[in-house]
Amino acid sequence: MIHEIAHGSVAYSLGDPTAKNEGRLTLNPLKHIDVFGSIILPLLLLVSSFVLGGGGIIFGWAKPVPINPYNFKDRKWGSLKVAIAGPATNFGVAIFFGLMIRFLNLPVQTNFFQFISIIVIYNFSLGIFNLLPIPPLDGSHILFSILQVRSQKVVMFFQQYGLLILIFVLFSGGFYFLNNIIGWFFYLVTGVNLF
Repeated sequence: MIHEIAHGSVAYSLGDPTAKNEGRLTLNPLKHIDVFGSIILPLLLLVSSFVLGGGGIIFGWAKPVPINPYNFKDRKWGSLKVAIAGPATNFGVAIFFGLMIRFLNLPVQTNFFQFISIIVIYNFSLGIFNLLPIPPLDGSHILFSILQVRSQKVVMFFQQYGLLILIFVLFSGGFYFLNNIIGWFFYLVTGVNLF
């Protein structure tokens, strides 16, 4: 939710009031519910994790905030700034709570440590995952902005096949690669080794 608010807030600061006009710059979770991403998928993952004996990853997403880049004062880099805002917010939250673990010297066995660790791990996970340059993830918007991709054919190809490419990347070893990166970031910030 905070990830999406960050996108909308940066867009608003660049002159696009679309998210604000639709009431999406709020911490009210009801405004950000995506029926599939916020309810159905997490429930399916929870049930399958329970059936398989626990230990499964449960995740979801909020409804993306509406953005109209034609309202941006900065037409050249506005989309890049908006795209970076979400993952940057995830990294900020992860670092804040990670430093809490480091400087409060929390005992690893406590429930509070486990709770804070989950916040850190999930936010690093979301930040890194969203930086993958595959539509519909933020990384694709960042890449297209940096490369100044104007070819509608290129953009349409990636939008059409992005989800398939993403599934292929994740199920061909992408999760293992992401886990290693997340573990390294976790250790870097908290001083605690996950593995």
